[in-house]
Amino acid sequence: MTTTQMERTEEGAGLRETFEALRRTEFARLDDGGHVYLDYTGSGLYADCQVQDHDSFLERHVLGNPHSENPASQAATRIVEDARGQVLDFFNADPEEYTVIFTSNASAALKLVGEAFPFRGGARFVLLEDNHNSVQGIRVYAEAKGADITYLPLDGELRLAADAEIPDAPAAPSLFAFPGQSNFSGVKHPLSLVDDARAKGYRTVLDAAAYAPTNRLDLASVPADFACVAFYKMFGLPTGLGALLARKEALAELERPWFAGGTVEFVSVQNHVHRLRIDAESFEDGTPNFLGIAAMPRGLAFLSDVGMDNVTRHVAEMTERVLDILDCACLPDGTPAIEIYGPKTTEARGGTVAFNLRGPSGDVLPFGDVERAASAVGISLRGGCFCNPGAAERALDLPPTEALECFQGIPRGSFTLKKFARCIGEEHAVGALRVSVGIPTTHADLDRFQEFLNDFCRSQGESAG
Repeated sequence: MTTTQMERTEEGAGLRETFEALRRTEFARLDDGGHVYLDYTGSGLYADCQVQDHDSFLERHVLGNPHSENPASQAATRIVEDARGQVLDFFNADPEEYTVIFTSNASAALKLVGEAFPFRGGARFVLLEDNHNSVQGIRVYAEAKGADITYLPLDGELRLAADAEIPDAPAAPSLFAFPGQSNFSGVKHPLSLVDDARAKGYRTVLDAAAYAPTNRLDLASVPADFACVAFYKMFGLPTGLGALLARKEALAELERPWFAGGTVEFVSVQNHVHRLRIDAESFEDGTPNFLGIAAMPRGLAFLSDVGMDNVTRHVAEMTERVLDILDCACLPDGTPAIEIYGPKTTEARGGTVAFNLRGPSGDVLPFGDVERAASAVGISLRGGCFCNPGAAERALDLPPTEALECFQGIPRGSFTLKKFARCIGEEHAVGALRVSVGIPTTHADLDRFQEFLNDFCRSQGESAG
């Protein structure tokens, strides 16, 4: 072993001990309850220190609705404004260039952009096929205003296809959107797409909801016009709080379709006029979640204390183990049991892995059966399409004509994936399983996941026999 290899081994051992210590001190409830939590892309978990610090904070402070001059209101206002600065600092966003708009989640942040972006005839909305529904939904606003929609395709690993090219933006205001990390496959799309799209005349939206929990996002280096995050995905507490980080010059171009309490300087009923506030306040409808905002900085501090680069390395180690477990899973006759959707290595991918199991006949097993079996032994993973239809359709190779007939044939209000599966045929998988890892994940968790997977595969062979 070379000196460099020894140093890397020692560094890796030290990193593992650091995260195992965090598991014991901050996430002991997982082991106390016998939980194996593998749904970190769905939601992060809060550390015990966050709860303790926030409980202490609430015991010592009196906070009121920020929209007033009384002491309780002013205390809440200071907390909200301080929190904006802490968010900007965490993402290295220059306060002269960026502002922070607090929202209920990342979806609400994206909706603010979609409903207010000045699309019109001749404009274009360009996005990757791999995007969350909350980004896909922006196309409804774009189409309603006469804009064209352009999708950039994926390759077999669910990465942006090599020959995909962002077209030049037309003269009309146009928008480009992509996820920093896929919530379906874990693919990390090149953050350089921000500069590429801006160079071609687009305003840019970076959906960082799946990226920010385990990767350093530096908006000085990746100057997206709009970036959205959800704090519960980053550190579990508070829920119901997200943010839109917006470049001020881009925010000034948005055209809000309505106003609400807190967003206006004045409203006159008798004169039928109103005036919006400037910058972030004109986009924060109603009373901000000031108690949630008060809890958020402790989560940012926890991530900073752990170190985002350390988090990235830890997640890569856990992801490599997950991929190895899936690659080795076999039916009793030695047939590989797993089909992975997306990259099969840790290169340019995060800690989210989508897959399905195949039975002895070669057919994909219903993901719901596997999810329920995992739940029965205390393992939390996720099944479905994960609100990412583009990546799911590409991964599962769903035939578009047959799928459309099923979509249109199932009455509104009664659609389920089970009905869709019956309609399109059993030879097609209509969903997948997803395992995702995070700060509290340990090799002991993955040992139990591997044991479950091996037992489930064994049971399939026995039932077939």
